[in-house]
Amino acid sequence: MGKVAYQVPKVELTGAPHEIGLQHGRLLAPQIIDQISIYRELFQEACKFNWDTVRGVAAEFQDSIGTLTPHLLEEMRGIAQGVNSAGYPDIDVLDIVALNARSEIALGQWDDGCTSLAWKIRAPGATKQILAQNWDWREGVGKNLALASITTPGKPQIWMVIEPGIVGKIGFNSASVGVCLNAIRARPISTSLLPIHLLLRVALECDSVDAAIATIESLGGAASSQHILIADQNGSRGLELSPRGGRYLREGPDGVLVHTNHFLENKLVDEPPWLSGSPVRLERGKEICGELVAELGHARLGEIDAKLLRTLFFSDTANTPQAICCSPDPSRAAKIQTLFNIVMVFEPGRGPSAEVIFGKPGSGEESDAFYMPW
Repeated sequence: MGKVAYQVPKVELTGAPHEIGLQHGRLLAPQIIDQISIYRELFQEACKFNWDTVRGVAAEFQDSIGTLTPHLLEEMRGIAQGVNSAGYPDIDVLDIVALNARSEIALGQWDDGCTSLAWKIRAPGATKQILAQNWDWREGVGKNLALASITTPGKPQIWMVIEPGIVGKIGFNSASVGVCLNAIRARPISTSLLPIHLLLRVALECDSVDAAIATIESLGGAASSQHILIADQNGSRGLELSPRGGRYLREGPDGVLVHTNHFLENKLVDEPPWLSGSPVRLERGKEICGELVAELGHARLGEIDAKLLRTLFFSDTANTPQAICCSPDPSRAAKIQTLFNIVMVFEPGRGPSAEVIFGKPGSGEESDAFYMPW
């Protein structure tokens, strides 16, 4: 099978928060409407919440977002107005807040996976930080994904793979700060704190890992239990966040930090075992990295790049369907699979870059590589 031609929108959003939102809403209105439809069904299916109930919880988050990050609430208002101007008058800001707080409103009832990897490479002639992940989620969302750049005066420029309607996601900025995300199923949830997708955006508005951590702490932390794998040119940290506090992981002596969908050090929350493949993927990821080190040796570690990682790490199907490269489980109603892979590279003296492929790496049905910046 050959590569599949994916029609992925690229949107360039510029200006003040409201302007950015208006552009987002106008350019991606059909996708946002479809996302609302998808999540309306998912909330009903998984949580037994109708959309009025969802909007009611969203209203609580709206108050917190307005207090903690008013510029992002203004951006969401702009998104809603942009969708309205594109011919969908029934959408308002609470629908957009609901998309942005979807992980929290679901109360940990969803079962998405994801495998993330950070690798600090220090080899002869090569000094670079790699940050990468497979993002696994419901098949129906895949057709709506988009690439976005955001340019705001006084802040780093941002490039992300986004779910339309959501202001923060997986990506990086012009200061070579990047973020990946692993969902965690744990309680409690707090509507007085920021949803994880907003914290991803907040981190990408910072110019270093340390600044991002300090900003997240100053805002009180996360409304739900989640893991952000964050990196800059100097290294990575695994932020195991929760409403009860966070624990910050460091890479091992080999420069590697792998994370999946369970906490490794954060014992502050109630986290029952929920995704049996998560520990398996974690160990498999570490194993693959060890094999690469053994095969290449220290002198050749600089050869590790996006193509090699897609081929040897992110296309791995051990323990399928709950593999690093995830496939739908025929025994379950929820059809979850890897929807995209991203590999970001940060190098001293060079601008940050990323390669993104949509679909399952190595399947023969994935897209060709998309490049950020474009």
